[in-house]
Amino acid sequence: MKLIVGLGNPGRIYIDSRHNIGTSCIKALAKLYKIHLKKNNHTFSLSGEGKIAGKSVILAAPLTFMNLSGLAVRGLLKKYKIDLDDLLIVCDDLDLEFGRIKIRPAGSPGGHRGLKSIIDSIEKQDFCRLRIGIGKPQDNMDAASFVLSAFNSWERAEVKDIIKKAVDCCRVWVTKGITESMNIFNKRSLKENE
Repeated sequence: MKLIVGLGNPGRIYIDSRHNIGTSCIKALAKLYKIHLKKNNHTFSLSGEGKIAGKSVILAAPLTFMNLSGLAVRGLLKKYKIDLDDLLIVCDDLDLEFGRIKIRPAGSPGGHRGLKSIIDSIEKQDFCRLRIGIGKPQDNMDAASFVLSAFNSWERAEVKDIIKKAVDCCRVWVTKGITESMNIFNKRSLKENE
């Protein structure tokens, strides 16, 4: 059984924010693979079980705020008895250019509060993470305001394809593993992946 968790903030005002692209990816996976997500108070998340290309998966989106994501992930790991090798976290990344995706088998939080919360909660950092580039703030905008802002009009036109690419990466991770996923998706731009 694999567990894919997409990070974001709860509430309607955050739905289309840059910080919620991980949650958007989970919702796209759920729609594509017809996995019903429902609220689970024990794991502080929306979650659902199903199959991706014949492999059993749990999809989840924490209902905690980003900096408390670890509560949800720890609860999900415990409830479903998931090994860290079978966990993939999907999140936004300020340090990747807009539209680039990168998957890694482990690493530091790199300033991401959701990843930091998970690492602090489970006391390990050796779990896979798929980071989706959201670009950097312009015009002296602070990082906190930037990640909570919506994509601009030209970015919105690209977001659907970026999420589609992330969804495809999740499918490859589930079916072929981390090495194959890195070989295919860790390239410099969307164009190179096509």
